[in-house]
Amino acid sequence: MFVIGTDTFLVSPLLPTLTDYYGISTSLSGFMVSSYALGYMLSALVVGPFSDQYDRKKILVGGLIIFTLATTACGLANTFLLMLFTRFIAGVAAASAGPQIWAAIPILFPKNQVVKTMGYATSGLAIAQIIGVPLGSYLAAWSWRFPFFFVGSIALVLTVLVINYMPDLNGIAVKPRSANVYREVSKNKAVLKLLFSYLLFQTANFCGFSFIGTWFAKSFSLPVASIGSFILIIGAGQFIGSLLASRLVQALSLPRAFLLEFLLFAGGYLILPFSPSALVATTILAFIYLIGGAIFPLFMTTLQSQAGNARGTISSLANAAMYFGEAIGGVLGGILIKNFAGFFGVAAFTIIGVILAMLLYARQGYFRKERNKAG
Repeated sequence: MFVIGTDTFLVSPLLPTLTDYYGISTSLSGFMVSSYALGYMLSALVVGPFSDQYDRKKILVGGLIIFTLATTACGLANTFLLMLFTRFIAGVAAASAGPQIWAAIPILFPKNQVVKTMGYATSGLAIAQIIGVPLGSYLAAWSWRFPFFFVGSIALVLTVLVINYMPDLNGIAVKPRSANVYREVSKNKAVLKLLFSYLLFQTANFCGFSFIGTWFAKSFSLPVASIGSFILIIGAGQFIGSLLASRLVQALSLPRAFLLEFLLFAGGYLILPFSPSALVATTILAFIYLIGGAIFPLFMTTLQSQAGNARGTISSLANAAMYFGEAIGGVLGGILIKNFAGFFGVAAFTIIGVILAMLLYARQGYFRKERNKAG
């Protein structure tokens, strides 16, 4: 999850540099975020059902090999179109890994440890922001190519480790009886509503996160290395939040924890655009992504609880929803950051998306039902 997370977020602090290198407009720069996300989304839709019926480990290893080659190729891309293509292929390959991790956790761990273990996996994404993305920013101070070579090298080592140490998950999992898994999932209205809510949230989330670096460069005149330092602090907040998820659930119940986190996440973006300095903005963002780190395992736990035997498929659909949200958010964020002062346009869009996701949960009676149970 660290490697996938690093590659997912890697372009964000590099956008100002890559925009200048390729001689493109700020609004077009968002497509470098969206191309990876689109590749991931399309691949995840195929990998999910396939992994529920065939060898998960072989799928994971094959994807990691292609991921290593494609990410390294990103560092060699001398044209904007070539960068879009290599990012797309890297996204396609990355989709073989994430869903296998989420699907494995409910299989390998008892029910009372699932939220906690989801939090540990989520912390891999947060560590990517704490270590991977800032390190990429520091390497980019010499050349924007080095961060891609760095991730490609780690992915190569990881491939060897997975081949030697990853257990055979298919021998443990129960395979779905029907080959047409999506037909079964389409009949599960609870899952479809949860997936749509997750899509709304991630569209808003990535619209905001992807353009933090651009905002810091434009409004606070920060170089790429300094942007990496501030993102390190933001990532630390997400890491802490991912480890706190299970404690919040124990204290409040899962739906109540969801409701509080939705409200706090949106509230953070409400005050963020008024930040007078990069330090103040970073402090607010660290709080926002502390909440984001706590809410992500709850999304995944809720979805897996509805998955039945199609865990790989549901995980892939969740990942597809996340990366489709990143693709939409990347395109819209580029337009909003260009046409609105500061971060106001991006923040407003993010707030609307998060509130709509929260209202969808509320419309299902999700929060109310849990309160009644608790009462």
